[in-house]
Amino acid sequence: MSTLTCISPIDGSVFATRETLAKEAAKEAIKRAKAAQSKWAARPLQDRIDLVLAGVAAVGAMNDDIVPELAKMMGRPIRYGGEFGGFNERATHMAKIAEESLADIAVGEDEAFKRYIKRVPHGVVFVVAPWNYPYMTAINTVAPALIAGNTVVLKHATQTLLVGERMAKAFQDAGVPEDVFQNVFLDHDTTSALITDGAFDYVNFTGSVGGGKAMERSAAETFTGMGLELGGKDPGYVMEDADLDAAVDTLIDGAMFNSGQCCCGIERIYVHESLYNAFVEKAVAIVKGYKLGDPMDTSTTLGPMAHRRFADEVRAQINEAIADGAVAQIDTFPEDDGGAYLSPQILTNVTHDMRVMRDESFGPVVGIMPVKDDAEAIRLMNDSDFGLTASLWTRDLDRAERIGNQLETGTVFLNRADYLDPGLCWTGCKDTGRGGGLSMIGYHNLTRPKSYHLKKETT
Repeated sequence: MSTLTCISPIDGSVFATRETLAKEAAKEAIKRAKAAQSKWAARPLQDRIDLVLAGVAAVGAMNDDIVPELAKMMGRPIRYGGEFGGFNERATHMAKIAEESLADIAVGEDEAFKRYIKRVPHGVVFVVAPWNYPYMTAINTVAPALIAGNTVVLKHATQTLLVGERMAKAFQDAGVPEDVFQNVFLDHDTTSALITDGAFDYVNFTGSVGGGKAMERSAAETFTGMGLELGGKDPGYVMEDADLDAAVDTLIDGAMFNSGQCCCGIERIYVHESLYNAFVEKAVAIVKGYKLGDPMDTSTTLGPMAHRRFADEVRAQINEAIADGAVAQIDTFPEDDGGAYLSPQILTNVTHDMRVMRDESFGPVVGIMPVKDDAEAIRLMNDSDFGLTASLWTRDLDRAERIGNQLETGTVFLNRADYLDPGLCWTGCKDTGRGGGLSMIGYHNLTRPKSYHLKKETT
C-alpha cells in the first residue's frame, strides 16, 4: 500500500490523503463487482435508469460542498459554480436515449428463422478519470455503463482525490448497490498489474498520451477493450466573413477558461490576415481584464493551475517560444508567483517550429497566426499529432462543412468551441486516442454485439 496525497494549488498545503488498496484487496473489490454484474444487468432497464438518475440528483444535492472542494483540489474559481449543469445534462441525455440505443437490432424473421443482434454489457468497466473536469468526465462513462448493465469500478486522479468517493457514496445512497458502483484508490503499479491480469472487461481512460500508452502496454495480449481520450492541441480558424467579436470572445474564453485546463480547450488560433490585427487587439484586451488569484474569492476569474509542475511546463513552452522569436502580448500579472499561479499569455509571431504550437500546453496560453486562405489554414490545423476538436468561424455553413471534411479531428465546431454535446459522439483521432463516448455510439462501445440465429423448427 501507499498514500495518495492531494496538494492544494491554492497554497501548497496537503488537502487530502487516502491509502491505496493492495493488489489482493483490489482484486477482491473487482471480484465483488463481477459477482454483482449479472443481477444488476437482469434488472429492468428503467430500474437502472431511475437509480442512475437518482444518483445524479444526489451528487447535485452535494453541490454547495463540491464547489469549494473543487477549488481547493484543482483551483477552479468558485464563481463558476462547479460542474453539475454539464454532469446532469450528460447523464440525463444518456438516460433518454438508452432504450433506443440498447434495443435489439432486427435482422429478419420468417416462418423458419428469427435473427437479431442484442447489445449486451461487457461486465466490469474500469473508469480512470482525470482531474480537470472530474465530475463531467467521469459521468460520461459511469452513467451509460451502469445503465447498459455493467458494473463500474472508478479510479480518480490524485489531484481530485475525493471526487470518486463522493460519486460512489451519492449513487449508493440513492440505491445503487455498493458492489455495482465502487470507488477505489490505486497506485500506478497496482493499476497496471490488474489490467495485465485481465481483471476488467473494458477500460476507459482519460488522461495523457503517456498514460494511454501505459494502459495499452498493460493490456497487451489480454484483448481487453479500451476507450482512450488523450491529448489535444485544438485549433480555431477565423475566416474573413466571421463575426469578429463573437469569435474573439468564444475562442479566448475557450483558451483561458479553467486556466486553460480543458480537454477541448483552444490552444492555437489561425485568423485570416484581413482580421488578424483586430482579432489580436480584442483578444489582448480581454485577457488583460482577467483577475488571477485565490479561487475561493468570488472576484477571481482565473485561478491557479492544478499543480506547479503543470504551470512549469507551460512557462517552459512560453519561454522557449519567446527565445525563438515569439512576441508575448501580456505582461506578467502581479499575482504570478512563479508557481501554480500563472499569468495568461497570448503569443504572436509564432510558428509550428515552436513547441507551444505543437505540444499540448494545457494551460492559459494561446498562439495566434495570420493565414492567407482556407488551404493554408487547413494545412496548419492538420499539422498536429492530435485530433480532438476544431472550431471554425464563418457565416457560410457550406464552406464550413467543406473545410470540416478535410480536417483530421474528432469534432468540428462552427461558430462555437469548447463544448461537449452529449447527443454527439465524443471522440478523437491520431494521438488523441480511440473509441468514443456519449451518444448512441457511447452505448455501443460500452456493450458488445451478440447475434441470435434461431431456427424455429428442427424438422
